[in-house]
Amino acid sequence: MIGLCRGLRSKHLRFTPTELVKMPECEFAKSLSVPRREMLAYIKAHASATIAQLAVELGVTDEAARQHVLYLENQGWILGRTARAEPARVGRPVTWYSLTEAGDHLFPKHYDQLSVTLIDTLVDNCGRDALEHALGAITEAQVREWKPRLEGKSLVERIEMLREFYFEDDPHMSVDRSKGETILVERNCPFQTVAMTRPQLCSTTVSTLTRLLGVRVERRQRFQNGDGKCAFHVLADQPVDPATFRFAFEE
Repeated sequence: MIGLCRGLRSKHLRFTPTELVKMPECEFAKSLSVPRREMLAYIKAHASATIAQLAVELGVTDEAARQHVLYLENQGWILGRTARAEPARVGRPVTWYSLTEAGDHLFPKHYDQLSVTLIDTLVDNCGRDALEHALGAITEAQVREWKPRLEGKSLVERIEMLREFYFEDDPHMSVDRSKGETILVERNCPFQTVAMTRPQLCSTTVSTLTRLLGVRVERRQRFQNGDGKCAFHVLADQPVDPATFRFAFEE
């Protein structure tokens, strides 16, 4: 982990609530009203808040704040937890609202930058062989996860199951057999931002598919080439021995 923060120290990863509301890269900036953005930012900054506190912060009535809260709660971005009233106090229990995991992901993150830094640090400090070893280990883990599910399945059945390689029921992954060959087409790469600059990561997908299908797999169309998708061609006439093939960088 030595050198993990190299290149990150010059970038501030903390933001004030006002900066969060104004930042254009916030995913919710284009779709939410300013009061709702301010409400989310306030909850983010204070960990939790009551409707009364949010009403004061926004300068609106409790009822108006309540309507905003109901909307954000229905979207799954905040969650209310009712706290019991203190014995010495009289009145209804107070509900405190905090961000859900989905709500927290509305705020700017730097996972992509961290991933690139980790890859570069590994190569700079340990060499390309270390990266190959790490990606090979990731491939091994994916194979261990999927192999039991595919035991005894035909190639066609395995392909149908592996169309969910990235996400279960992913509507952006399809199987194309229109040209007399089998092609797995991925139109929504979950790692696209990192993969665009560090395409070595994609070798794990190609190697994993090759091992699980038992035939050679080639990625002939790529997001990196401006194709708008990745197309994995399944070469059924080129068998591969999963016992000897472990991992390989794409050519």
